[in-house]
Amino acid sequence: MSYLEKYYFWLENEYFDEPAKAELRALSGNKEEIKDRFYKDLEFGTGGLRGKIAMGTNRMNIYTVSRTTQGLANYLIAESQKDYHSLYPQNYLDRGVVIAYDCRHKSREFAEAAALVLNANNIKTFIFEDIRPTPELSFAVRHLHAIAGIVITASHNPPEYNGYKVYSSDAGQIIPEIADKIIYHINQIKDYSLIKKIELSTATKEGLFNIIGSEIDQVYLQKVKELTIRDGNYLDKAIKIVYTPLHGAGNIPIRMILKERGFTNVFVVEEQTHPDPNFSTVESPNPENPAAFELAIQLGQKVNAEILIATDPDSDRIGLAVKNDPRHCEEHPFLSLRGSETTEAITYTVLNGNQVGVLLLHYILSSKKELYQLPTNGFIVKTIVTSDMSRVIADSFGVETYETLTGFKFICHQVKVVEEKEKKSFLFGYEESIGYLAGDFVRDKDAVIASMLICEMAAYYHKKGLNLLQALENLYQKYGYYEEDQHSIYLEGQEGEKKIAEIMEVFRKNLPQIKNMEIIRIDDILIGKSYHPKSPTLKTTSLDLPLSNVLKIIFSDGSWYCLRPSGTEPKIKLYLSFHAQTKKEALQKIYHVKEAIFKKINLLTPTYS
Repeated sequence: MSYLEKYYFWLENEYFDEPAKAELRALSGNKEEIKDRFYKDLEFGTGGLRGKIAMGTNRMNIYTVSRTTQGLANYLIAESQKDYHSLYPQNYLDRGVVIAYDCRHKSREFAEAAALVLNANNIKTFIFEDIRPTPELSFAVRHLHAIAGIVITASHNPPEYNGYKVYSSDAGQIIPEIADKIIYHINQIKDYSLIKKIELSTATKEGLFNIIGSEIDQVYLQKVKELTIRDGNYLDKAIKIVYTPLHGAGNIPIRMILKERGFTNVFVVEEQTHPDPNFSTVESPNPENPAAFELAIQLGQKVNAEILIATDPDSDRIGLAVKNDPRHCEEHPFLSLRGSETTEAITYTVLNGNQVGVLLLHYILSSKKELYQLPTNGFIVKTIVTSDMSRVIADSFGVETYETLTGFKFICHQVKVVEEKEKKSFLFGYEESIGYLAGDFVRDKDAVIASMLICEMAAYYHKKGLNLLQALENLYQKYGYYEEDQHSIYLEGQEGEKKIAEIMEVFRKNLPQIKNMEIIRIDDILIGKSYHPKSPTLKTTSLDLPLSNVLKIIFSDGSWYCLRPSGTEPKIKLYLSFHAQTKKEALQKIYHVKEAIFKKINLLTPTYS
């Protein structure tokens, strides 16, 4: 059907309720909006759905969530018939699906809708009583031995978005192989009336719809505490810490874990503690953006905090800001001054995800080595767009580094494979987009774990008379300067999709040349090949990565940049990582390369910014 045929089908079919039809009738005459809502089905990517909340096939709503869940149910039922489940298929389905959700608009409604569709298919569900961090969902899947998990969240996206992520029985986000099977079953549902229904009262009475709560919280937080590396006299637990949950799900668990660890000076941004689906105190609830720290900085200045931490709405990502030494504050890019002219200014630097990652990595490895806890078969996992400084640090401790595609689903899948096949010990995994993981009881990035380790690390260095900026500078002086940057180009709608595809095609055909920078290798992950630009037929090797629309360009000094379309948002992302012996030299390289890249992109999309 054309987009207009789909639009009228929703208007005329009795399956869709009157409020949905009223919303769609209000679009009459607005062809562009109708087209954007109906020109395609909201895509189930490698992890699930994400989109704006509204009526239409290309939107997040009760109907698209139900259709997706029916597809998931059909997949799970098909799995129950496999040889290893076929003798007791209902026992498999009785293990159930765990469902969590965050504070976004419609999150509870979508979570209950998903649960009831599964219940109507005779699949048990275990739904959290209230909002929970996404990593706790991952933990609960393993703890309850469930066959799958669902979390309703759009992570750090703007308020008008929501999403639907699926986890497999190993508690990691589903990988492409599984996603493809679920997509197949979703695509078989051409008629919404095929979606099975059951009343909540009936599902509850039959033991299909189950509520879970504090019993899972307690076990999860105890496991987090067990990741403590240093304690007691090693730490200055009186260090002043400011925390903001940015209106999300991290508020209770993170405050609880820091209290139980004995941190006595934790100050919380009160304006941002309560769940708020509009995220009304921030332009964007994304702690990657320095602007998200505005209120935390104000509180930090008031109490003279050493560090500020912020978690996103579903509390799987964490950002960090560190108090500057006032003698050197002009060196730092993000400053905020106290109003009084007579008082010495307190300013903060917001670290990027790579900087926090290498600090945590070095702290974990060096501490474990000093305490004789570093395994001889340890390994870390990073993504292909994460700083190579982590590999250099890991090498210095005799720890192996594994590399994956962008996304924590790939990091955690790699962890599982290496643990099971090579019997090695996982130590740390991270990605540049402020996602971190230690431990083996969660298979996703975890801001609750990371918050505890960051505060422990800051307290350790504070006891030694150092702040985290000084600790980071020491690492740069030891391992060399690595400067990273990233830039997102938003291109929405059908035309935006075409433009993103055009950008990738143009760069594959003709890369921009940069003076004094020699390209020695191109990794085209779409075809799974790595080759030299001047002799692709002679020096081609295969890449041990799943195929994905990613292009990485590597220079002779080991620096690189990478282009990839986002899998969850209408944008194309540019990543850059440049290495040099001085900070100034590394920044100059980034500047010249970005200038050449943007010049080429501007020829295709002059108004991309």
